[in-house]
Amino acid sequence: MEICASVEDIRSVVAGYKRAGESVGLVTTMGALHEGHLTLMRRARADHDRVVATIFVNPTQFGEVADLAHYPSDDARDIDLLKGEGVDALFLPEVAVIYPPGDETIVETTELANKLHGKVRPGHFRGVATVVARLFNICLPDAAYFGEKDYQQLQVIRRMVRDLHFPLAIVGVPTVREPDGLAMSSRNVRLTEADRAAAVVLNRSLSEAERLVAGGTTVEALGDAIRAVIRSEPRATLRAVDIVAAETLTPVSGPVTGKIAIMLSAEFGSVLLIDQREIAP
Repeated sequence: MEICASVEDIRSVVAGYKRAGESVGLVTTMGALHEGHLTLMRRARADHDRVVATIFVNPTQFGEVADLAHYPSDDARDIDLLKGEGVDALFLPEVAVIYPPGDETIVETTELANKLHGKVRPGHFRGVATVVARLFNICLPDAAYFGEKDYQQLQVIRRMVRDLHFPLAIVGVPTVREPDGLAMSSRNVRLTEADRAAAVVLNRSLSEAERLVAGGTTVEALGDAIRAVIRSEPRATLRAVDIVAAETLTPVSGPVTGKIAIMLSAEFGSVLLIDQREIAP
């Protein structure tokens, strides 16, 4: 696996792949890799001749300095995992490479970034869109792979790619879960033992939502039921329950008649977790 720290080096590597007529799949990460990330690598490998990964802890998507400071990092471990998956190249830049001195350009989906989870985490999706746009322009892949767990993020990136005419495909990959149903996340390692056990309430509330939709319900009743399940867990501090039309994220109400997306955010101790599910009646 080739490890590149500069824009020039990773572009040279990718250009070599393309000169050979090979397609390139990209997986962008902030490190602290887990099975969810590795699933994205495998999907990219199944679809493309070459797989490129990035590890970059993006400072512009963190609302709290303390949250950034506590983000887990172990490059040596991550590199070993990527090698084990047969990843061809890794882009591992310093902050000044992505955000050079005098940097002043941002990318923002002005509506999608400032609703739903965007209200809970102001500026977060602006930071995501800005860094992902830069990584796309640096790595020049044919497709990029993202987990559906970060559902709003996925829609933000799809909209950005559409609006700015990026010449690549965006592929969403289903959420990977622990055996007890907790969505895999790099943040999970920061949970205390008690909070880790409590966090499965998010998946439990989504399973209850699926049951209710299958039997026929309204959006309003569904929201009440989800809140009741999460609030039954004393270690959970509910931040948001958003029920919207899938993909467009537009508000819905009344009987559930089409595909919806449910997006949850809750704190367990000092750790903010999110989860999601698409459900159709």
